[in-house]
Amino acid sequence: MEKRLGEVGLEDLYRAGGSTISIKEATHMYQAIAESKASDPDPRRVWKEVVSRRVLKPWHPHHLHQLVYYSVYANWDVSINGPPLYWFPSLDESKITNLGRIMEIHGPKLLGTSYKDPIESFSLFQKFSVQHPETYWSIVLGELSVVFHRSPSCILDNSKKLEPSGAWLPGAVLNIAECCLLPSTHPTKEDNSCALVWREEGRDDLDVNRMTLKELREQVMVVANAVDATFSKGDAIAIDMPMTVSAVVIYLGIILAGCVAVSIADSFAAKEIATRLRVSNAKAIFTQ
Repeated sequence: MEKRLGEVGLEDLYRAGGSTISIKEATHMYQAIAESKASDPDPRRVWKEVVSRRVLKPWHPHHLHQLVYYSVYANWDVSINGPPLYWFPSLDESKITNLGRIMEIHGPKLLGTSYKDPIESFSLFQKFSVQHPETYWSIVLGELSVVFHRSPSCILDNSKKLEPSGAWLPGAVLNIAECCLLPSTHPTKEDNSCALVWREEGRDDLDVNRMTLKELREQVMVVANAVDATFSKGDAIAIDMPMTVSAVVIYLGIILAGCVAVSIADSFAAKEIATRLRVSNAKAIFTQ
């Protein structure tokens, strides 16, 4: 059982810090934590104060970070409050997130004078999204550049008593890979926008690789055209390979061609792979 914040003493901090902190630094840390707790007993605000004061440093042992974090949230009820918060974005940081940008654009119109900013008005905006799904999800679908082959009759249909959770986007037809790959007027979905970031396994000494949306679309089209020329729409095509950039391209290519992607973990033995191919009635398999 984790110690509560008031039970963590100077010796605890010093021991957890190992050789990275002196007794003087441990004392300063202890005083800063005590002052944070005294200013506001709310664990979220205590931890936020600890972070803003930079009490913990990147070079401090992970065990020291854990000791302070879990002691701050020792009485936190996850079932009621959700996971204990670790990181608190600044107002400027919150405004450049996807949700923050949506809130800044639509918040004043939807919430009127009640809207302040993405941080202060987050709970209010979340409540609005639950109470007005048609309005909220229409905005989100537009932001995601979701293009329907056949538009849904509504966002959420709650008319059927046998479906307590309702039916989302009833009647809609779309190809999600197409939505991912189409360029749009959205600032993060232009042809030269970065679509994939990855590093070759075992090559941490090299820079990360990047692929633009245009480059990704061109590679996916090669796969999609090959699948479309060989198989029928709705056919199941398996992928049995590690999560490489090639696997991402192949997955999107299968979906774009109108086929069903069957994901098989590359760690499976031959017998297990055969079982999944048989159950899914896969017509082909991509592997390496």
